[in-house]
Amino acid sequence: MAQQVLATTVVGSYPQPDWLVDRAMLSKGVPRVRMQAMWRVPEALLEQAQDDATIVAIRDMERAGIDIISDGEIRRESYSNRFATALDGVDNRNPGVIKDRNGNETYVPRIVGPIRRTRPVELRDMQFLRRNTDRPAKITLPGPFTLAQQAKNEYYRDAEELAMDFAEAVNAEARESGICECSGAQSEPNPRSSSARPSAAGPIE
Repeated sequence: MAQQVLATTVVGSYPQPDWLVDRAMLSKGVPRVRMQAMWRVPEALLEQAQDDATIVAIRDMERAGIDIISDGEIRRESYSNRFATALDGVDNRNPGVIKDRNGNETYVPRIVGPIRRTRPVELRDMQFLRRNTDRPAKITLPGPFTLAQQAKNEYYRDAEELAMDFAEAVNAEARESGICECSGAQSEPNPRSSSARPSAAGPIE
């Protein structure tokens, strides 16, 4: 399929079907730590159900004429928490608490050791996507500034040092999972995290 001069794509997550997620639970706030209870399907069948919902999203995008197809982030509880909680250095049993810009307390990943990516996180998702569309495809990855801002740092000297290691993890995921070679990866800077922005640019490139 010839790529258009101005190719279209979908930014953000695709709506997850009501038979897959508890929308009332999700409406209470964006989960920054794992929220297994939001899935309506038993864990033994969850991966299969997520695959089915992902195919529905892929076909919907194709019918709409989208040029670059994503997986819709159907398997994620939020944009960043799936990747963040898959890394070493995060205590998933005892999350941290931070206050958002409105003063509300939010549970977030608690950083207790060096951030390291020890296994692929999005590789299977990208492979599944490529098997189920003949169009150019992309997968999304959270940026290091978003990850650092949405975490409780109890290990690193400062947010800049934390963002640098998150950048290394994101870079490793994009490269070692073959995401870059398959089609494309989408990651984002966070304009509100100006303190870490200049130095983390190197590891993420």
